[in-house]
Amino acid sequence: MKNMTDKMFTKEELQEIRSKFKYVDHDFEGTNRLFFDNAGGSLRLIKAEEEFKRIDELPDASEHSNKLALYLADVENKGREDIKSVIFNAKSGVIYPGFTASQIMMEIVRVISDNAKGTNYVTTTLEHPSAYDAITYYSKKNNCEMRVAGVNISTGGIDVDAVTSLIDSETAILCCMAASNISGYIYDIEKIFKKAREINPEIYIICDAVQHAPHGILDPEKYGIDAMNIAPYKFFGIRGFSIAYLSDRIASFAHHRLLGKASDEWEIGSPAPAHFAAISAIVDYVAELGEKHGNGETNRRKLFEMGMKRISDHERGLLYMMLEGTENVKGLRYVDGLTVKMDGTDLYTRDLIMSIEFANMSCEQAVEEYEKRNTVTFERSASSLYSKRMVEAFDSKGVVRLSPLHVNSPEEIEEFLRVSQEISRL
Repeated sequence: MKNMTDKMFTKEELQEIRSKFKYVDHDFEGTNRLFFDNAGGSLRLIKAEEEFKRIDELPDASEHSNKLALYLADVENKGREDIKSVIFNAKSGVIYPGFTASQIMMEIVRVISDNAKGTNYVTTTLEHPSAYDAITYYSKKNNCEMRVAGVNISTGGIDVDAVTSLIDSETAILCCMAASNISGYIYDIEKIFKKAREINPEIYIICDAVQHAPHGILDPEKYGIDAMNIAPYKFFGIRGFSIAYLSDRIASFAHHRLLGKASDEWEIGSPAPAHFAAISAIVDYVAELGEKHGNGETNRRKLFEMGMKRISDHERGLLYMMLEGTENVKGLRYVDGLTVKMDGTDLYTRDLIMSIEFANMSCEQAVEEYEKRNTVTFERSASSLYSKRMVEAFDSKGVVRLSPLHVNSPEEIEEFLRVSQEISRL
């Protein structure tokens, strides 16, 4: 753990990175603040917003034949290629765009459950409600047993055996996320999905990657995943657009589509080229980060992987500082009256998301105190349908979720730690 900060961005690199994002250290009114709620919607890449606006202002229909329509079609196709080949690293399968990742997830579960054969579905306690509730609904609808893997309180995650021990030859669907949006724990999906297919080669595998996408590399074909969704608004991009990768195995299952189109076509209605342009801007940004250490590499996916590696290295350094502190201020692990929940010791199994509790106040009160001090966090409370199942699994009534981003600096982490100490003494 001693070298966790060695691969962070230099001060000069970080200054350049921060200049590419909107409202990094202040809000639209000019008020200085720390924004540590990126898990609810990340800071926006300026170029993604600019490209969205530039393309969206064009009235031409990309499915028509005039000059600008054909230009928009090219923009769309580049975006589709960036999604499929770069973000998902897929050589086969199709892309399924939609309005929200939750809608996409529920539709995927519906379509697969209509075709999957078996007597039980397996999922985990930490799944997003869109996945967990869809699995609950369709397991009941299809008279299948629902099996739920429990948490490891120490690590904040789900152990491999906790999932695979529930799978048998009659398991129709496995729905297991890539990383938790409450603890930051990164699931070992390679081991989980490999073992699942050994037990039952016919199992259908669904993976929610919404939370992990801004922090790590996705590779659904490598892991035998049938469906994986992401949400660009948590990945430096635009709200109102989400995407899933679907394997060839499920792409032609009966689903809502125009009947004159191919059986594996999942886009319905007029496309929105601006959203695809914004995605390409995000891929450009990450690939450029990789290019700085790329030694002449030109493959876009490989550059993207290098860029994401640099992002995760910097974020791991920030995570280490938050937990252990610096020579100037002590870390959250050592603040009296404050507990870091789900505090796994292996930081390589954690994205830059964590949850804390204060002994002197509720999570809702703590979030208010942070905002009084110009720091934006978020309460994950047992009173919320989005949080109840997860926080109660960790013997908690609620936590303050902290989710910085790779644009944050060591100085901002130190500022946050001082604010946290102040709140703990109230």
